[in-house]
Amino acid sequence: MSMSQYTIPQFIVDAFTDTVFKGNPAAVCLLDKWLSDNTLQNIAKENNLSETAFTVKNGDHYELRWFTPGGEIDLCGHATLATAFVLFRFIEKDVENLTFATQSGELLVTKKGEYFELNFPAYSMRQVAVTSEMEEAIGIRPLEAWLGRDLVCVLPHENDVINASPDFDKVKALDGLLLNITAKGSKYDTVTRSFAPKLSVKEDPVCGSGHCHVIPLWANKLAQAEFRAYQASERSGILLCRIEGDRIYLAGKAALYSRGEIYVMD
Repeated sequence: MSMSQYTIPQFIVDAFTDTVFKGNPAAVCLLDKWLSDNTLQNIAKENNLSETAFTVKNGDHYELRWFTPGGEIDLCGHATLATAFVLFRFIEKDVENLTFATQSGELLVTKKGEYFELNFPAYSMRQVAVTSEMEEAIGIRPLEAWLGRDLVCVLPHENDVINASPDFDKVKALDGLLLNITAKGSKYDTVTRSFAPKLSVKEDPVCGSGHCHVIPLWANKLAQAEFRAYQASERSGILLCRIEGDRIYLAGKAALYSRGEIYVMD
């Protein structure tokens, strides 16, 4: 079977920040049609960012998929924000809303001034026992542990989150796709870090889907619906979050780092 060469517009966007070199970088590839999963995965590996987003227009909406260097993922907040930023700025200049068809259902992104608000599903979680394996992986014993798609461990103090130095081999052995560690904040409502060594990403700089676990948990604990959430990675990021029923609204800014083309065979 013969292969064809494709020239693909690619953007790198720093999400959940208004400054390059902060927030969470994602690559965004605008496709005319879907390429093979193997090619999409190879592009993500070559980019070596925590996520590469691929999107194809289909009628009045866009299909959207996300790949880490280690595989495809079912939901990604920062790469969705990055994709919306690119489309609003360069393609869909006269619209205020974008709809994405994804593995996690339809996702709506609304442009609100300098902010982009994502409408995402909240993950259901169940409380699980705190184990010595969690303590050894994180370096401090959690107060509580909850499991949905990801494992969420509540730590005693925000400084425990900020200063944590996980053992990534031990994190890999824990339940859950990602590990999110979180605590109540002082300047911000919540302070969180997210780790994804199972997906070949040691630390996700700002994790939108992680906050689809964290925000429902803190909403129950603090009896509030709106949050200023801080992601305490080295790059750092800020998310404006609110919960309505089983939906999480995540708002943030974005900054364009690069715009170019990539050349692949498929």
